[in-house]
Amino acid sequence: MIVSKMQSFSTYSYLSFFFLFTTLSFVKTVLTQDGFCSAPLRIDADSNSQRLYWKVTNPTLSPSHLQDLPGFTRSVYKKDHAFITPESQVFSPLPDWTNTLGAYLITPAIGSHFVMFLAKMQENSKSGLPPSDVERFIFVVQGSAVLTNISGNVHKLKVDSYAYLPPNLDHTVETDAAATLILFERRYSGMENHVTEQIVGSTDKQPLLETPGEIFELRKLLPTSLAYDFNIHIMDFQPGEFLNVKEVHYNQHGLLLLEGQGIYRLSDSWYPIQAGDAIWMAPFVPQWYAALGKTRSRYLIYKDVNRNPL
Repeated sequence: MIVSKMQSFSTYSYLSFFFLFTTLSFVKTVLTQDGFCSAPLRIDADSNSQRLYWKVTNPTLSPSHLQDLPGFTRSVYKKDHAFITPESQVFSPLPDWTNTLGAYLITPAIGSHFVMFLAKMQENSKSGLPPSDVERFIFVVQGSAVLTNISGNVHKLKVDSYAYLPPNLDHTVETDAAATLILFERRYSGMENHVTEQIVGSTDKQPLLETPGEIFELRKLLPTSLAYDFNIHIMDFQPGEFLNVKEVHYNQHGLLLLEGQGIYRLSDSWYPIQAGDAIWMAPFVPQWYAALGKTRSRYLIYKDVNRNPL
């Protein structure tokens, strides 16, 4: 009887050990694959030579251990937020643009009061104009483009450069080679005796702003004056840094992760996020971010400001 019990115990122990070993091996395999937020075990030798925001236009479409699953996507749409990943972006010709494909990531159909879209311009591409009374913000994530307004002022926009175009300002954006832009458009909410102006700049020229109680780095790309009804923030997090405040507010957000990887909380859901992913946040959705990986994470985020919510 003693021998029988020992044999039973040995068999049980062996099976338990085998199950544990198999599980740990699977977890190790998953964590060492590219995708989601798992950091690579080594840094590629040429990683430092990759151009700024390279991952936005060359994303990891899905974790390698899930690539063979038909229909798989990390994208999610809910009533108070949307998580839009590159493998589910749909590009089609942009109306009134020449030789340009666009992917609308956020539109009023989702519940927003603004539009956010990617524009992939090719050789000899030319932009169209936004609808009447609609303001536009352009940010270059790949290549370069030339902005010309009705007065003949010309600006070359390179990666990390941006431009704000007031409503009803006649302008064109043209390229002689491939370029990728992220654009925000919204119907301008004007205030008496306040007028917006065209702005052209670059992220590296904007000062770091104080963030009391927080450790991330913040830059604002537009003036904070009352004339402007939205702003675009650039926020940088080193690995392990996170938002101290768990935000719940009336403002809407449109976000594009430009570099790195992390974890984003939206409502009661937690999303691994990497460069190239986009997010829409409705008013009052709980939100929080933490940076993971081995390199800086940076995101560009739209926020409506300076207007009474009534």
